[in-house]
Amino acid sequence: MSNDLRGLADLDRLIHEPARLLIVTILAAVESADFLFLQRETGLTKGNLSAHLSKLEEAGYVKIEKTFKGKLPLTVCKLTAKGQKAYTAYRQQMQAFMDKTG
Repeated sequence: MSNDLRGLADLDRLIHEPARLLIVTILAAVESADFLFLQRETGLTKGNLSAHLSKLEEAGYVKIEKTFKGKLPLTVCKLTAKGQKAYTAYRQQMQAFMDKTG
């Protein structure tokens, strides 16, 4: 394997998964987002989105707060500092790979 391709092996697998990459990319662009917004923007089912958010939360990349808006439950997600750092590193690795192979 060439050194250029080896760089891809070092990518953060948690973020590299397409659905989680989409979630993290959205959260990196906003201060916070509620569950329904993320579901609408990603096109994921409730169960699938919930599972991916749980993995990101377990890794410390996302903070999830469950509150109420009036009588309705409201789940708000926010990228943590650790998540922002991981996403920035991921983007830099991908950019470096594309620059080398482009």
